[in-house]
Amino acid sequence: MRGAAAVNKKKLLFIMPSLAAGGGEKALVNLLGRLDYGRYEVDLFLLDHGGLFMDLLPPEVRVLPWPGRYERFRQPVLRSVLSSLRAGDPGLAVSRLLYAARSRIGSTASVREQYGWRYLRRALASAVPGRYDAAVGFLEKTSTYFCVDLVQAERKIGWIHIDYDRLGMDPAFDDPYFGRLDHLVTVSEECAAVLKMRFPRHRDKIRVIHNIVSPGTIRRMAEAETGDLYGRREGETIIVSAGRLHPQKGFDMAIDACKLLAEQGRRVRWFVLGEGDERERLTKLIRERGLEEQFILLGVKANPYPYMRQADIYVQPSRFEGKPIAVDEAKMLGLPILVTDYRAAGGQIVHGENGLIAAMEPGAIAEGIARLMDDPALAERLRRNLALEPLGTEDEVRKFEALLEGESEWTAGSGKQASCSS
Repeated sequence: MRGAAAVNKKKLLFIMPSLAAGGGEKALVNLLGRLDYGRYEVDLFLLDHGGLFMDLLPPEVRVLPWPGRYERFRQPVLRSVLSSLRAGDPGLAVSRLLYAARSRIGSTASVREQYGWRYLRRALASAVPGRYDAAVGFLEKTSTYFCVDLVQAERKIGWIHIDYDRLGMDPAFDDPYFGRLDHLVTVSEECAAVLKMRFPRHRDKIRVIHNIVSPGTIRRMAEAETGDLYGRREGETIIVSAGRLHPQKGFDMAIDACKLLAEQGRRVRWFVLGEGDERERLTKLIRERGLEEQFILLGVKANPYPYMRQADIYVQPSRFEGKPIAVDEAKMLGLPILVTDYRAAGGQIVHGENGLIAAMEPGAIAEGIARLMDDPALAERLRRNLALEPLGTEDEVRKFEALLEGESEWTAGSGKQASCSS
């Protein structure tokens, strides 16, 4: 309840673009699911109210409404300009035009988003009028800028979910924003090292909080479907990958690796769980390689874990990552895993012990998969080692609570600071 019963609760605000299917979005839902709502009152501001994970929000979380100016701003350009003029808001009409123009200028999508913020912020200026004990921009770029510029809060926290150097961002834009944060959280020691190198004057505020995953929940959800989801054929190997259809995830390399395996006469079918802007390009590439029956884009599944559990091999063919939740989930389901050698890969996989790490090119990916197919003893050893590995990260929520409480030292489960590599 909000009101008298909530007087002594800390008020928290989280900012996120949406709850569409993605690692950062899943990480937020998992974190919100572990908070103690006897201690915290939580608001969530989303730039888009759609997304697969909306239904997974705890009932205690209040999703804030959009201000009218933002409702007008997010319309297509001409409609936005006309509705703003009719509302007597010519300044917003100009901002919408400048935002549209700025969205076409810049070397990368990230830079365009960064420099478009100065126009978008005008539509969001009154979005969150209250005051909070802590505000969290839970994703890099817009969420963090919103947290810094537009929220009144005693404590402000930004969150980076990926290898910063691979985002294609302008560090000069971020530096003053990071300077106004109390803490800058990232998801792995490797990502922390990158941030410390790129932003040395902010190194003392950088913290590592691993994505929260629950083995019990994942295994329980994986058992929800017992029928054969793949229509498995005798003697074939089922490969599964998960992630947004985005160049970062390297599914184009996966398609070419699948082609190499098919040319070797191997009976494989490779399924991808996820959706994104690259669907059309990847579909064309699949068709060009003649792999319509071997490489299948399954789209987003509300419960992907039965598909993962029923696969023979999990592959993460990414070009860069922070700490992909899907790899941890595959580990919890005991799958033989192959990842590419992105910078943070070694934080999750020890080559030959709990998975394989392959060079970031189709031939090496295909070779690693072939090794797992041809060496059942290796695959079994990887499974056995995963079964012995402590995989749950539910206690990471205590690190987050330590930041909220202003504790200067912390570690997972004990409240003392954990060292990260620099």
